[in-house]
Amino acid sequence: MSVISANELKTRGVKAIEEALVGQPEVSLTVRGRVKYVVMSSEQYQHLRECELEAALAESRADIEAGRFVKETVAKHIQRIKKLGKLAA
Repeated sequence: MSVISANELKTRGVKAIEEALVGQPEVSLTVRGRVKYVVMSSEQYQHLRECELEAALAESRADIEAGRFVKETVAKHIQRIKKLGKLAA
């Protein structure tokens, strides 16, 4: 992963990011020598969001297949959440 310093970003602007992103999905931005941010193209960001959603869907399906779910009315669901909140306090 390429690294761009905050100073380089200040002097070269978005052009520094564009050049660093050529051929790679992410670029690290450093502040005082430490990685503080990661920049990516909007296409890469969209891809990561889709991956997160696919993972959440797979996790939900696994929970359903394993029986780790509750089927109840809205009123009972709210009651159960309130009860859990009291137990946590």
